[in-house]
Amino acid sequence: MAAVVSLLALSAALVALVWFVAGHLGGALLGLVGLAIAAAGGWWIITEEMPRRALGVAGAVLGVVLMGVGLTIVVSGTKQIALDVAITVALLAVGMALARLALVHDLHHGLRITEVGPVRRAVLICNPWSGGGKVEQFGLVELAEQYGVEVVLLDHGLDLEQLARDAVARGADCLGMAGGDGSQALVASIAVEHDLPFVCVSAGTRNHFALDLGLDRDDPRHSMEAFAEAIERRVDYATVGDRLFVNNVSLGVYATIVQQDEYREAKVETTRSLLPQLLGRQAEPFDLQFVDPDGREVDGAFLVQVSNNPYVTGAALDSAQRRRLDTGELGVVAVSASTGAQAAELLTLSAVGQRRRSPYWHEFTAESFEVRSRSGSIAAGVDGEALVLESPLEFRIHPRGLRLRLPRDNATAATRRRARDVDARRLVAIALGLPPPGGAPAPMP
Repeated sequence: MAAVVSLLALSAALVALVWFVAGHLGGALLGLVGLAIAAAGGWWIITEEMPRRALGVAGAVLGVVLMGVGLTIVVSGTKQIALDVAITVALLAVGMALARLALVHDLHHGLRITEVGPVRRAVLICNPWSGGGKVEQFGLVELAEQYGVEVVLLDHGLDLEQLARDAVARGADCLGMAGGDGSQALVASIAVEHDLPFVCVSAGTRNHFALDLGLDRDDPRHSMEAFAEAIERRVDYATVGDRLFVNNVSLGVYATIVQQDEYREAKVETTRSLLPQLLGRQAEPFDLQFVDPDGREVDGAFLVQVSNNPYVTGAALDSAQRRRLDTGELGVVAVSASTGAQAAELLTLSAVGQRRRSPYWHEFTAESFEVRSRSGSIAAGVDGEALVLESPLEFRIHPRGLRLRLPRDNATAATRRRARDVDARRLVAIALGLPPPGGAPAPMP
């Protein structure tokens, strides 16, 4: 019943949204035209030198003005708009709440969790400079000692991989890393190699892996609770060649920029000076080729990102995050626009939720994926680390291959993140009393 009412509410919300747009069609169309002009102008701003860059600025300003005029036309009936928005939001809220209720069995039973006791011979490697000195700021060394965990500090000139291997050789039965995503991936690879549990301590600057696990990034002391009474979850990891990554690998323009020596000291200036050379009219297409799931060859994409599980790429509040880390699939996103007109088309389609209809946007999932280069090598950003790898790049997902020790309350956080991912096909199957797509959820051990 929850699934049926949810589908009805979500369908009604869609009808209400279409009715609203149809009632303000003139303003909406003017706003979309303005968005297209602004997008084309923005493309010229970042890819051209003067005087064409000045024309791009003028186009961007004109586009913003047109969007403003369109918005003014749309909001001319403020009271009616407020009522339309209130109705649509209410229908969406009811639909999503009932969808989560209908899927709650799947959410809980699809999450594989084992309760575990305190660690015995754990080793935590700490990068004292990561995140502006979070290790010292939050007293992680002293806290680790309270948990009976051996601490190894990463000093200048020391090899992180060797430190992790030495810890295993000393008999460590659990490895932890307090640092950024690149360090997390490297130590996690040693844990996977020896089938040891891994503890992610969010002591880096961004810590996207910790975010998508549902850990507290603001206070890494909470992550340290994984060394006490905790839970163990199995999540996916991915590899490019023989290198493990926990977040993503970026190819193309971003990977090329981060290879520059001056990027670390002057990110904005370096990016601004290189973009016209990389994306301008005189620039050569990027030497990247791949085949999409439909068998179409894509050549020259200026951005390719391959992630360990797909990111949310829509207009959701958790956009650019992963709701799950156990789907058993890579997420692939690539962009092949090369002119202002193509960028305008892509952005305009994105604004109306039709980005995937653009021939310049490529988004899909896969268990394995290959990217080639005619030059024989490809610049890559692997979990933020700038590398040059041999072509072809072979990407592969490894389902539930990483054992994670996590604080006990992480099960609730993980379930909440999964609840945001409402699967319409599964919802329809539940409403019709049919077996769910992909089979029944895996039982908890």
